[in-house]
Amino acid sequence: MSANSIATKALEQGKGIVRLVPNWVPRSFCVPGRRIKLHPDDYYALGGERGGLDERWFASTTPADNGPLTAPNEGLSFIVFEDNGKIEQVLLKDAIDELKGELIGDRLWKQHQRWPMYSKFFDNKGALPHHIHHRDKHAALTGQLGKPEAYYFPPQANNYGGDFPYTFFGLNPGTTKEQVRQCLADFEKGDNKITSLSTAYRLDVGTGWDVPPGVLHAPGSLCTYEPQKASDVFAMYQSLTGDQVVPKELLWKDTPEDKMGDVDHLLEVIDWDLNVDPNFAQNRFMHPRPVRPPKQMEAEGYIENWICYKSTAFSAKELTVLPGKTVTIKDNAAYGFITMQGHGRVGQWDIETPALIRYGRLTYDEFFVSENAAKQGVTITNPSKTDPIVLLKHFGPDNPDLVIE
Repeated sequence: MSANSIATKALEQGKGIVRLVPNWVPRSFCVPGRRIKLHPDDYYALGGERGGLDERWFASTTPADNGPLTAPNEGLSFIVFEDNGKIEQVLLKDAIDELKGELIGDRLWKQHQRWPMYSKFFDNKGALPHHIHHRDKHAALTGQLGKPEAYYFPPQANNYGGDFPYTFFGLNPGTTKEQVRQCLADFEKGDNKITSLSTAYRLDVGTGWDVPPGVLHAPGSLCTYEPQKASDVFAMYQSLTGDQVVPKELLWKDTPEDKMGDVDHLLEVIDWDLNVDPNFAQNRFMHPRPVRPPKQMEAEGYIENWICYKSTAFSAKELTVLPGKTVTIKDNAAYGFITMQGHGRVGQWDIETPALIRYGRLTYDEFFVSENAAKQGVTITNPSKTDPIVLLKHFGPDNPDLVIE
């Protein structure tokens, strides 16, 4: 069976909703927080040299950039088609290339010719180094796209906070470029102390943050649901985090050859106004925002909140279907979703939240909803008398249902 026919049959089988394969990604510079339901024996399933599996990527057509040891298709999501006991898979990327607007909608296909975002669980035991994702103009110098991203801290994945549940964002108002230049010049001298120029904010479960490209950030140790633009561009600006030394190669990652060693180029990557914004928290913090009046939604059997809503590059919702309820939810855009809690039925599919996942095994917790299916309405049935169904839904750019304030 060709890849094309697998994609077509999968879409037909799910009546516009396709099932995705768990997509685990290692990071050599991270220690897993062990909150993403992998079996305890499997967090180092790829071997110590690759590092721990501390990320699971959702609805991804973006390859992971993990250096020379990166495996083929690392970071890329697969659709699974199962028929009469026979299982076949096709890359979500290839399915979109073939089905185009039939899967992601004509609007996104015409504008982007691809699915231009993905989401992930980031599950690190400690904090990451203060780092940056380039804006489009700097990412383009290495043939890439800039990357805005956002964070939400789901309660179901945060039974404990890890070693440092605080995130440094930006730079303190009044910080000078010369101070930052000195930190970057001192990168190989030990601790360059760049976070002394920044402020750490406590991370609260059930809330989130918006992080535009060009903003320095050192993500804390809560397990994070992280919608973002389809890019893996970054550079680490902090030389020491905890007891872990950051290799100098990561400072110069995604720097063009003719700018290697040029500290002033690293400074240019920083969006200075956003970083020293005195109202950073007010402008970037996100409380959940109801999609409709809460009492109306509850009367109909569900609660839905926008959880990432400050970027035009992507958006995300948290949908809760109350115990014993059946609801039909309409959206005007395609989306992927991950099941955080409960079990039941979504469209044609039985869904369930696994307690434990073995590396390489299939699940029924992640799906992709075509634009046509989303517009027609997705019917969700929760048979439990006690447990809600909770889905996190990630959308592409310029969601027609979202009004950015």
